Amino acid sequence: MKSFIIVSLITVVLVLIALGSGAYNMAATEKHWAITEQMISWVRESSIKARAEELEVPALDNADIIAKGFKQYHAMCTECHLAPGKQPTELAIGLYPQAPLFYERAPVTDADDKLYLSKKYFWVIKNGIKMTAMPAWGSTHSDEAMWATVAFLHKLHGMTAEQYAAFGGEPHREDDHTHDHHH
Repeated sequence: MKSFIIVSLITVVLVLIALGSGAYNMAATEKHWAITEQMISWVRESSIKARAEELEVPALDNADIIAKGFKQYHAMCTECHLAPGKQPTELAIGLYPQAPLFYERAPVTDADDKLYLSKKYFWVIKNGIKMTAMPAWGSTHSDEAMWATVAFLHKLHGMTAEQYAAFGGEPHREDDHTHDHHH
């Protein structure tokens, strides 16, 4: 047992020396080591699940809520998460990890999966994710606006460019930034 403790301590010290020496490249142009990627993913998903579990999800299937969510998404999210038919932006190309492209995801039909995904999306939109460029919109936007974005994200799964355009998805201008801020 004593040998195990000594070997463990030596390993920890060597890892800390290696990391402190700059051996781990933090550049966004270099992917994480596979073990690092797995660890980050596990910690991120566990953290979100633990914090989102108790959220109460409002009704999200109202057309007005979905339309409001489209406006939120179109004004604030398309630079990183893009939209069906939108070419990748310079910002999106330079992100690591890459922002998820929700329109490429299959629609979720299982009620329990959709409920959890709603909680997860809301929590992430409200609180952001460290070291991913995902901002915490909760400090500037109402819960109602963020839930509307969640409602639209569900509709965005599997959406085509034509369907997105039907929501009014032409390229936005600086003067149509009309999302709902806290007052």
